[in-house]
Amino acid sequence: MVASLLILILLALIVLFIWDIFQKEHSVLRTYPVIGHVRYLAEDLGVYLRQYFYSNDREELPFNRAERSWVYRAAKNTDNTIGFGSTRDARSIGSIYFVDVPFPLLYQDAAHTRAVLIGPECAQPYTATSLINISAMSYGAISKNAIKALSAGAKLAGCWMNTGEGGISPYHLEGGCDLIAQIGTAKFGYRDEEGNLSEAKLKEAANIPQVKMFEIKLSQGAKPGKGGLLLASKITPEVAKIRGLPMGKDSESPNRFPEIANSSQLLDFVEKVRSITGKPTGFKVVLGDYDWLHGFCQEIIKRGFHSAPDFITLDGSEGGTGAAPVSLVDYVGLPITESLPALVDILVGYGLRERIKVIASGKLITPSMVVWALSVGADFINSARGFMLALGCIQALRCHNNTCPTGITTHNRWLMRGLDPALKSTRVYQYVKNLEYEVGTICHSCGVTEPRQLQRKHVRIVSEHGTSVSLESIYPNKTPGEFLK
Repeated sequence: MVASLLILILLALIVLFIWDIFQKEHSVLRTYPVIGHVRYLAEDLGVYLRQYFYSNDREELPFNRAERSWVYRAAKNTDNTIGFGSTRDARSIGSIYFVDVPFPLLYQDAAHTRAVLIGPECAQPYTATSLINISAMSYGAISKNAIKALSAGAKLAGCWMNTGEGGISPYHLEGGCDLIAQIGTAKFGYRDEEGNLSEAKLKEAANIPQVKMFEIKLSQGAKPGKGGLLLASKITPEVAKIRGLPMGKDSESPNRFPEIANSSQLLDFVEKVRSITGKPTGFKVVLGDYDWLHGFCQEIIKRGFHSAPDFITLDGSEGGTGAAPVSLVDYVGLPITESLPALVDILVGYGLRERIKVIASGKLITPSMVVWALSVGADFINSARGFMLALGCIQALRCHNNTCPTGITTHNRWLMRGLDPALKSTRVYQYVKNLEYEVGTICHSCGVTEPRQLQRKHVRIVSEHGTSVSLESIYPNKTPGEFLK
């Protein structure tokens, strides 16, 4: 038996040797038959092995080991303390510090967040009590087990979940959480047979009690200027039915709404959705050029405050759950560290900050980045990859090709069965609660009782001189309405 097996292996190696010598596509294999395959194996496995054996805790991207480990421990509700000091290099340019006060508040629990009313002029405004929420991930992009776990976990945590651009699936509804229904450029779930926006389907969605708001997706962090992409391998019969897609063909959404070519048309589209649904309506965008935002605010002033979107979800170029070309992921769009202060300042300058709520999204998965975003001026925090890590994501970087080993971004039944929705929903809940708790801990150190009381003066950032400067000196606070004078 053993001898037969050895003979088969030897024959296979001989065949491979002959094939390598005569093939012309790969020079390495032609010159070094058989052993040349080791090079390609090492190249394929390198991206996965680096995070375990070669990269240190603070250097890996998109998320380093220290960040991932914090999320894993928070989701499992295990000890998240360390000893012997931080491994973070606090001297590097751009590093942030939070300004503690000499006499911190005597609170031991998480800061209690106030409820925020969104869309007060709508027929059905939404009072949001959450601070941390689940960003857009559609059924199709992630599995039904992942959607079930997120939905149930969001209900436990009291936060909302964004459906993503793939429409509302039964699995979004199953957990009973509040939903933000996203309308993408292809209008999946909300279009007629010709691909136009369907008033009937919008009303049908609005009649679902769990649906609290509607979000128009202009762009997302992974690929500003390009529509959603779902490969054919991830389009199951159920996904195809919900989206209205054919099987066996990649789904590529338009890179923008045909109806929206300028600020005026964007406001028209927002008002159309809001008037049909009666619910708060806003849009998601990645900022690049600030000039259009000035023109947009000026158009709102001309029409009246009632015409403003009820919220803006700002995604940074750091966003990355969706399949996207490397050129867009690496080079297009501003990071949220630059775009969030600009957005807030422009809204304040036109007197629109109270009218338009700001939802920040883009690698905000740890307490430090959440506190930074709140200090800059965000009302809410959205996260997608933070919740994927809470579900058990190991950063295998296979999100787009239906081979996710943790069952999160695949519809392969064998892989998907590894994700137990009941267990993982508890981890979603624990991630939110532990994240909120540590945000509260930083708040109390800074002397504030409520996270939205944080200001830019509470953050310092290391400059090129090696010393830190107040974030308020880099981004001075605007006077409300100063651009109107």
